[in-house]
Amino acid sequence: MKAPVIPANEPERLHSLQESGLLELDTSPAFDRLTRLAKRFFNVPLAMVNIIDDQQLIAKSVDGEAVTPYPRNVSFCGYTILSTTALVVVDTLRDARFADNPFVIGQPGFRFYAGFPLRLRDGASVGTLCIFDYAPREFTDTDLSVLCDLGALAEDEFAAVSAATTDELTGLFNRRGFNQFARFTLSVARRRAEPLTLGWMDLDHFKQINDQYGHEEGDKALKVMAGLLRASFREADLLVRFGGDEFAVLFADTDEQGAWIAMHYLTEQVAHYNERKLHPWTLQFSWGVSEFDHNRNDQQQWLKKADENMFTMKQHRGLVR
Repeated sequence: MKAPVIPANEPERLHSLQESGLLELDTSPAFDRLTRLAKRFFNVPLAMVNIIDDQQLIAKSVDGEAVTPYPRNVSFCGYTILSTTALVVVDTLRDARFADNPFVIGQPGFRFYAGFPLRLRDGASVGTLCIFDYAPREFTDTDLSVLCDLGALAEDEFAAVSAATTDELTGLFNRRGFNQFARFTLSVARRRAEPLTLGWMDLDHFKQINDQYGHEEGDKALKVMAGLLRASFREADLLVRFGGDEFAVLFADTDEQGAWIAMHYLTEQVAHYNERKLHPWTLQFSWGVSEFDHNRNDQQQWLKKADENMFTMKQHRGLVR
């Protein structure tokens, strides 16, 4: 069989998926309700809500019998995410893409498939709502409309999951997102004996921007800072807006010296941005870094140390007394 092609925007698609919180979601009553509805309405033996990462299809809800995860390169859903519309295969043996698929010619013997591509708020297609049958069947316009309606509900839930860990204004992780992913990242770093360093940032004179130019300009400043963080650091680094004018970056596989260098690079990028004089205000920030001690630290101590180091910089600049 011919494996589905990789989308041209695959790096961006995977980055959106990683930041969405869906990979870490274990169960979802909302997804379970949707698969139950789909199975009942279409009278099929199997309905699923899936996400597709770089290598495999991962089921987030299954109503029926299915073996998951399974390889992306033999999945029906790998084709579905390539389009903005539903994919319907009324007879898999009559479709060149799937006629020799191992799940068609072998067990469980799928002969019908219909899937709707599920997108995040940024448009990235990261999953599917799909149904399977073991016999060919017709799929009417009414059936298609219902599948699309159920898919829209699944997309709403994707957005809700993403919103729960994402700051709405900047698109960075929020405090909840940081706490959720930091625990996972710390666990991985411990197992691999890798360094992990936190950079903590606070915008200087942010209150003055709001007071002098208005909250709309203050929001612009926050969004500009978020954009500079994205441009300055690696995709593997976790970028966070904790709230207000506080930001953080979790540097994966990086010791404190490496994080120090990266933060100086960000400082240079902010200075270059200010030189363009695009706004009536300039961005300034104080920062501190702290490497996690796998033998002594807990997460709260680690955050406190990074914040203390940032506060020390503010003191040296005469911003606090």
